[in-house]
Amino acid sequence: MRRLIVIAALLGCYPALLVAALWPAPVLFGAVAAASYLIEYAAPRAARPLPELLGKVHLGITLRFAARETMALLLVARTAGAELPWFAALAAGLLAIHVVRALHTGLALRLRQMLSRMPVTTRNLDVSALRIPRMPPGPLRDAGSVPFLYLDALPVLGAVLGAVPATAGAGVALAAGLAGALALIPYVRRATPLTDRARVLEVVGEQVEKYGPEVILYFSGATAAAYQARMWLPTLERLDRRAIVVLRERGMARHLESTSLPMVCIPSSADLMSFRALTGAKLCLYVANVGRNVHMLRIPTLRSVFLNHGDSDKEASFNPFSRVYDEVWVAGPAGRDRYRRARVGVRDENIHEVGRPQLQGISTQGPGLPYRTVLYAPTWEGWSDDLFHTSLITMGPRLVRALLDHRPPLRVIYKPHPLTGHRDKSATRAHRKIVAMIEAAELAKSKARHPSGAAGSVPHIRHLVVSGPMPHLYECFNECDLLISDISSVVADFLASEKPYAVTNVTGLPERAFHERYPSTEAGVLLGEDLSGLAEFLDGEDTLARARIKLRSHLLGPEYPDAMTRFNAAVERVLSGG
Repeated sequence: MRRLIVIAALLGCYPALLVAALWPAPVLFGAVAAASYLIEYAAPRAARPLPELLGKVHLGITLRFAARETMALLLVARTAGAELPWFAALAAGLLAIHVVRALHTGLALRLRQMLSRMPVTTRNLDVSALRIPRMPPGPLRDAGSVPFLYLDALPVLGAVLGAVPATAGAGVALAAGLAGALALIPYVRRATPLTDRARVLEVVGEQVEKYGPEVILYFSGATAAAYQARMWLPTLERLDRRAIVVLRERGMARHLESTSLPMVCIPSSADLMSFRALTGAKLCLYVANVGRNVHMLRIPTLRSVFLNHGDSDKEASFNPFSRVYDEVWVAGPAGRDRYRRARVGVRDENIHEVGRPQLQGISTQGPGLPYRTVLYAPTWEGWSDDLFHTSLITMGPRLVRALLDHRPPLRVIYKPHPLTGHRDKSATRAHRKIVAMIEAAELAKSKARHPSGAAGSVPHIRHLVVSGPMPHLYECFNECDLLISDISSVVADFLASEKPYAVTNVTGLPERAFHERYPSTEAGVLLGEDLSGLAEFLDGEDTLARARIKLRSHLLGPEYPDAMTRFNAAVERVLSGG
């Protein structure tokens, strides 16, 4: 509805401008023109896909601005006459503004191409020898040159006062636009050396060799999957050996949390396989099974190890692709058992139990609030229906509604998987419904607490929707008393807290068969699609505490030595040739 209102308001300005120009009614024209500029500026924020939608029906932003300029010319023709020299000057000035915009767009695109075509980009490495220029201010680096369009407000609004003010406005706008376009030339000139591929690779290679990496964390994937690499960065920072992160997609580093580890992004497979600065490393760690792994796997001097991005009963934790790696590192005995049962070709002697170093810092105590907190962390819909584990679509909204309506009141933390909706848009719709429910509950509680400015009797409970990387999943663990999740690594990791958890049985398997297929659920309560088991989980006695402690050792390995010590030992074994 809001999108339709914004579109109607924006497009409705143009017939009004035409009427005001033909009338002529300069004051009305000025008011409508000013309103149209404000709506144009606010529209992308009020209705995010609006520019793309209008562009698809040939009502793009350039056409809209040109139409407004045409109306201004028409107004001047009706009020002052088209035979005046000022009218011709105004028409030429408006055309020249678009010519200058085209010049700026060409320069901005050239600058973007130079920087985006660098064969390698870095973070936390000294590449000052490349003299990479700073990016120009935002309005100047906009390759769409949208800010330049708004300069026509000077002649368009000036038309209200007559031909001379409108022409003067066009002159000022033209001068300002030309100055902005020319200001890009020094940036383009300074970026030109970055197109020297061999030179860039040489400089970066020298810095990588100077650092002398011994361990590589390799990652390729969509930006939404950046969490897969992100979770391992703190562990590698604590490693006793020097580690480096190798990325393949441009801009991926922006989606990884701040880290002291050096990073290099090498998009080209040919450049990667010939980047000799990495040959000093002996160990390469992989966190996901993706096609681009093959480019690094072809380097014979690197021992390949599959870490995965979580230890769970999902099929991804015993994928047949795993047999291409020299070793597979799992958290505990459960990981080894999964590969044994699956018989996917991974040899038992190539599986090593190294723990989950990321789980250090997870508390076994609840947040200590006067009410309980439930964390609902569903997984995503998977790449195919065969891997369908998410509860979000079939029971998510009903589950959250039951939690919000529970008495005594509960606090709800909702943290969906980062890839939610990546394949099935019904997951996105369910997610939005849950968010709306939580927001409505917050609003209702706010009104109940302050019906007339006085504090009410409703407990001050603030629900939380975690739609981004922060707060981290493990921080959410420490903020909750209970977990509800699906078959995923969230369950295994949560066992480090020893707190009660429930797992959704989306497929409706009998309880015994479900536990046999998904061993990580053995110490949890099973929730049916009809929410059976939920009341027992929330209000019943906790009889599974001892089972959770036992299962924790099976999934995550022994507490002593700690996981970081075991992980370090595994790295040392590989680097020492063991």
